[in-house]
Amino acid sequence: MKKFAALFDKIDQTQSTNEKVHYIKEYFIEASASDGAWALFFLSGHRLKRLISGRTMLEWCQQVLQLPDWLIEEAYEAVGDTAETISLLLRPSIKLEKIPQLSLSGWMQERILPLRQYSDEIQKTKILEYWSQLTQKEIFILNKILTGGLRVGVSHLLTLRALSQALEVPSEVLSHRLMGKWEPTPLFFENLKNEASAEHRLNPYPFYLASPFEGELAELGSPAAWQAEWKWDGIRAQAICRVNQCVSWSRGNELISAQFPEILESLKKIPLDTVLDGEILAYRADLPLPFGSLQKRLGLKRLTKAILEEVPLIFMMYDLLEYQGEDYRQFPLSQRRKILESLNSLDPRILLSPTIPFEDWHQIEINRSEAKSKATEGVMLKKLDSPYGIGRQRGNWWKYKIDPMTIDAVLIYAQAGKGRRANLYTDYTFGVWDQGELVPIAKAYSGLSQEEIDTLDRWIRRHTEEKFGPVRKVKAEQVFEIAFEGIQVSKRHKSGVALRFPRIVRWRQDKPYTECDTLDFIKKAYLHDA
Repeated sequence: MKKFAALFDKIDQTQSTNEKVHYIKEYFIEASASDGAWALFFLSGHRLKRLISGRTMLEWCQQVLQLPDWLIEEAYEAVGDTAETISLLLRPSIKLEKIPQLSLSGWMQERILPLRQYSDEIQKTKILEYWSQLTQKEIFILNKILTGGLRVGVSHLLTLRALSQALEVPSEVLSHRLMGKWEPTPLFFENLKNEASAEHRLNPYPFYLASPFEGELAELGSPAAWQAEWKWDGIRAQAICRVNQCVSWSRGNELISAQFPEILESLKKIPLDTVLDGEILAYRADLPLPFGSLQKRLGLKRLTKAILEEVPLIFMMYDLLEYQGEDYRQFPLSQRRKILESLNSLDPRILLSPTIPFEDWHQIEINRSEAKSKATEGVMLKKLDSPYGIGRQRGNWWKYKIDPMTIDAVLIYAQAGKGRRANLYTDYTFGVWDQGELVPIAKAYSGLSQEEIDTLDRWIRRHTEEKFGPVRKVKAEQVFEIAFEGIQVSKRHKSGVALRFPRIVRWRQDKPYTECDTLDFIKKAYLHDA
């Protein structure tokens, strides 16, 4: 645990990407396979399901230190994070005992995971004992693991880069082996160095992600170097046919084959040892249906004949990652596209995303303006000579989306953020007017600058009217312009509607909160187009 805590501290103390890569690489070089597996688990963004609530542990800490309620509450308010509050309170009060130190994997296997089988009282006894054996930083990490909130300040790609250097395995190979579901075992970690075993055969490749385009199209150079397609609004997925099986994975690394059985049946017609990238769409009469139609099928335990007929699906393929067992990701897009064209007539549910003919950038502007009428989100621009990359690598793939819908809404609730933002109120709930009352319509946490976040945080603390656990109800006064990609009817929301991908565009300090949009206006302006 000490070595992992030291790594965590080094990463936290530097802004240099190269230094972070160096520290992680050195850790993996020196770590055992069992420690390496668990470190990789956390560094890759995985978390355990919560074992103990932060509130419960804060109560145990209070009992140990015998501090009054108001002081604990003040400490928590100042810090904003339960795990850190406990580590700061315990540090000067508990004397470390001289005991043999356990490794990270030792802590996980021998102490942390077994807690699930114990009663609350035994859990309390053991946690108090563990706190007495750890430093402040180690207590913080332990608490974060127990509450399911441990986040290390590195991206998955940065971790991949460091792991590649440590194991001397190409990052594109490792990224493939780390996709899908895996357990942090010594055997899994050792297998990362070896040729892909059977357990990797049905794993997806890392998805290549387009970047938003916001400049002038002329900056992209000659139109002849680019391919244009529609930006589809469905579920991004990879279709994999290997070892006599076909499966589909979502971009969120979820196995989704069972949710779309007719797609799975159609995929069986593509050649074995083939991997396609594309979009699962609700589709009828040569046009995609709204995303809300597709959502009707998500989460259903049983797919009835009625829902299958109401929401017919297709797989819209737009890239080829593997063909006849060969990795095609480094081949140019133009070459990958030719093979896709040969697969286009295998099944009516497998379609090839059509290209948009254009000779100059003005035609792309016209296509973008027509995107909504074609039930798409805009235009995709892809370089014809581009390989299939990993993650969001700028320059070769751009998404040129239609302008989002916007509303003006009032800030009504705020909650502290996660990780580095744990001591700031950065998660916001916004409301609009409905018959003289502000009703919640969206939650958002992105779009403000750090300076604006700091200013708003101070305002929230001074203008809190009520507290509901970690949530603060604030004075209805601050107005924000909120952008979103779509809207649909929702019985789960008090407003009766749900917004897709809401985010803050700007802080409207020029507008009185009484002049914000009404729910009736939003429904009339946007819902009929959804």
